[in-house]
Amino acid sequence: MEVPWNFRFGIVILGDSAVGKSSLLHRFTEGTFDDSRQSPLGIDFKVYNIHYDPDVVIKLLLWDTAGQERFRSICKSYMRNSVGCILMFDVSQRQTFDRIGSWHREVLDYVKPNPMFFLLVGHKSDLAVGRQVRKSEGEALAKKLNMIAYLEVSTKENLNVSEAFETLTRGIYNLFQKGKITPRDDWHGLTVGATVDKEPQVAKKSNCCNFG
Repeated sequence: MEVPWNFRFGIVILGDSAVGKSSLLHRFTEGTFDDSRQSPLGIDFKVYNIHYDPDVVIKLLLWDTAGQERFRSICKSYMRNSVGCILMFDVSQRQTFDRIGSWHREVLDYVKPNPMFFLLVGHKSDLAVGRQVRKSEGEALAKKLNMIAYLEVSTKENLNVSEAFETLTRGIYNLFQKGKITPRDDWHGLTVGATVDKEPQVAKKSNCCNFG
């Protein structure tokens, strides 16, 4: 039976091929790591509920997109009905970081006039050697592009995986509470459940998030 939800957010995971998008989604939703996991042929879709204590349930519709150019047209249809985007690169592959700006511009151009809010994620933070992108560079780029935050994650070691999705979700939720995001009938990036007032309310303070 479906868990009743108060809000539903569409979130798309983007970035070059083989940066670890599938591993990130799999580790978050299923709690396991498979180093041999292949990129999806187009789109992989998961649903996950985040419970904000005590009475807010946010249903995440998560789309993992292939980074190959031939799948870009498929990805675009999911961008348009998302409110959040995880832009991901591999800290050991400089070129994947250098293309983040291009991904960011492409998404913003395509989703207009709909809003989109970004989290920048640097993958493979567990690497002791081979790093080509400094943490300070990721933080500076996220700030320059007005993203919610920059986080470094390791799906292998399960470092900051849940925190990445929680940070983006909380950022979007807080923006809605402040009236920065307006739900519309013709846009499904952010949907308000039937049990919630359509007008933004003052956010309740909470120091924890429980996943389940």
